[in-house]
Amino acid sequence: MTSAANKPSALDSGLAHLADVIDQRRDAFKAGQADPKTSYTALLFSKGDDGILKKIGEEATEAVMVAKDARNSNLAPEQQKFLVGEMADLWFHCLITLSQFNLRPEDVISELDRRLGTSGIEEKAARKAADKE
Repeated sequence: MTSAANKPSALDSGLAHLADVIDQRRDAFKAGQADPKTSYTALLFSKGDDGILKKIGEEATEAVMVAKDARNSNLAPEQQKFLVGEMADLWFHCLITLSQFNLRPEDVISELDRRLGTSGIEEKAARKAADKE
């Protein structure tokens, strides 16, 4: 994705770089060059689809719980730090999932761009209609 100036944004570049690192580690694991005992990323890939997806559920639940605590504390600085940390964990594990299925964050950003300017209600209705066909 590119910005209006036709340059990748810092967010796009940062996610792409992290995705590159994850893809390299996935490939190293598949080639027997990364040990799940010493590499957390290799450990995740060693668990396969179900293990990776289970981790997404765990991280999403933790993010929800911290967000609820943050809401109750009016997002005190300490809670902001915890919430950002949990969201970082969730995003990381989402990037692992994308890599597992040979997808990239750019694919997600492209989909969000496609949806930009479309009502979420309209988007959901269009997906339901397409599913019925």
